[in-house]
Amino acid sequence: MGVYLVSIEAGEWFGADEGAGGHGAVASAFDDELRRRGIPPYEPGPGAGGSWFEEKLSPSMKGFDAFCRDRLTEAERETFYGWTVLVPVSLEEPIRLPVGSAYADETVVAGAPQVLALGERLAGILGLPLDAIPATGANLELVLWFREGDQVAGTAAARPGPWAEDLDTAFYVTLYLRAAQYALRYGCPVTYS
Repeated sequence: MGVYLVSIEAGEWFGADEGAGGHGAVASAFDDELRRRGIPPYEPGPGAGGSWFEEKLSPSMKGFDAFCRDRLTEAERETFYGWTVLVPVSLEEPIRLPVGSAYADETVVAGAPQVLALGERLAGILGLPLDAIPATGANLELVLWFREGDQVAGTAAARPGPWAEDLDTAFYVTLYLRAAQYALRYGCPVTYS
């Protein structure tokens, strides 16, 4: 068990029963808020066609949180990792919706372009070798690379840097950056499960 970050396919996004994988209440509230702001409703893309984004949040977030507190404003931290739903829509700031979930009393929706920009900035500070780290082509790929694979040790030896000194922080920066890339590439939301 545990908490996972997963992509949401179009059928799930509009589904009424969240317990069965539906997010209809969030989708409806989000579209209402977009209309209120004069923005067209969000229409999810087709997804990855047979595969999906799924990563387990298993490492400690303590170092990651401290790293982000030192380098991001409070508003930037909320945008980067304080959301409950990530959408491939540009949002100037996260949108709070009065819809609860299994993990929160409200839903906070952030825009993937903004999360990606912050992730790229933090990856640069850490010197993350993103070209050597999987780009989420398979489920749990990042968790396996950072926690169980020999690749991380080989990459750290060949390309040392601040990223290799705190692999938990490097994992979370990579996780949120890759989630934003996935959402933008496939046009689908990402959320916690």
